Amino acid sequence: MKMGKGVEAAMHCCLVMHWLEGRPVTSAQLAEFFGLPPAYLQKTLRALVADGIAQAARGQSGGFVLARAAGAISLMDVVAAVEGRSPAFRCEEIRSAGRSGSLGARSGQCAVAHAMSRAEMAYRAALAAESIADIAERTGSVVRERTVATLV
Repeated sequence: MKMGKGVEAAMHCCLVMHWLEGRPVTSAQLAEFFGLPPAYLQKTLRALVADGIAQAARGQSGGFVLARAAGAISLMDVVAAVEGRSPAFRCEEIRSAGRSGSLGARSGQCAVAHAMSRAEMAYRAALAAESIADIAERTGSVVRERTVATLV
């Protein structure tokens, strides 16, 4: 499964917002910090806001902040906000088409669809078990301090 660059950007932005401890950071600051096109990052941040992961504040001291504690934001939450909630694999039932279809009706779920569903559930569960706070803890205080000093 391939996830778009927006997932990586969103996770890093959530990490930065966590480290800023409620101080707003603008999309322009984040775009410059990560070397991303501002319009691209703005779209990613809007997806986080729409899903209740981040909040946007307008005005002179506005910007983005996390909408809830980093420990309550799973990596799966971020992936779902950016990529959507649709399954990665969609069975098209090709076993019922072409010459394969002439073999007769099959009962139950396609074995391929079943295997793909199990794999996706495992990957989603693994992402749901990790939070932004977990990532922050593993990243360490030196990176946090340098990041905050650069953005404040």
